[in-house]
Amino acid sequence: MTSGKILSMREAISRYVGDGDSVALGLALEALIPFAAGHEIIRQRRRDLTLIGPISDILFDQLIGAGCVARVIAAWIGNVSAGLGYNYRRAAESGVPNQIEIVDHSNFTISLGLTAGAFGVPYLPARTLLGSDIAREGGPFKRGVSPFGDEQLLFVPAIVPDVTILHVQRASADGGCHAWGNLGVSAEAALAGKRVIVVAEEIVDRSIITSDPNRVLVPPHRVTAVVHEPGGAHPSSVQGHYGRDHAFYGEYHTATKTAAGSDAWLDRWVHGVGGRDRFLDLLGADRWGSLAVRGDSPAAPVNYSAT
Repeated sequence: MTSGKILSMREAISRYVGDGDSVALGLALEALIPFAAGHEIIRQRRRDLTLIGPISDILFDQLIGAGCVARVIAAWIGNVSAGLGYNYRRAAESGVPNQIEIVDHSNFTISLGLTAGAFGVPYLPARTLLGSDIAREGGPFKRGVSPFGDEQLLFVPAIVPDVTILHVQRASADGGCHAWGNLGVSAEAALAGKRVIVVAEEIVDRSIITSDPNRVLVPPHRVTAVVHEPGGAHPSSVQGHYGRDHAFYGEYHTATKTAAGSDAWLDRWVHGVGGRDRFLDLLGADRWGSLAVRGDSPAAPVNYSAT
């Protein structure tokens, strides 16, 4: 197996995520969140980022608390297990550690915006949100009349991330990748993104990827870099590999009630570990092992024969 597009996490973030970039993360909703990639962005002290995503869970909150973020384009930011994220609230209300711009979307309009970006069109029309304050004046949306009648529509602008970061179960060195479970808007964001970083639990031969083309998340030619990072989505889940660490979310929520507490959390879990291996060491073998998938539950085989 050749090295192909494989880079270390440090190299991938250094090369392809710059200050001021728009970055799409957490696109499979509560699963497959690329925490290891987000932590490396924090360690490399990127600034003035725009974060794009639906329900981001605590990764957006961590990036905001680290001072990496100037703007968020999202449906919701916080801690699914506990409520709003404290760092997000401090930044939005008090400018701590810095003021952020908030561009409100629904989960559906995030999907429409990324789909428009993937299609290469400037917007997609919809009926959604017309009765909502989210579509108020000054937001990203425009109202207009359908060219095929007098119906009022909402025009959702295309979202084109500078970088899309995806976590998947397996990938090949050339950028082919398989993902399964709830995928959210991962495929749309990958097709819309100018650069795509794929973080994989496992690196496999290209023949494994091509053996099941219906499971391919994004065409390999769209992938900029591949990172092998087992455990890189913890504390979120990766179907077939490990479950969600519910307790970790609660511990994070308690620890980050104050800005000083958030700084201490980042010092311990991000700046103090240097990479995912050390992160998992700090988590502890017993706790990490308790999240592992027990037993097998394979899908039924598929016969791709032409006869």
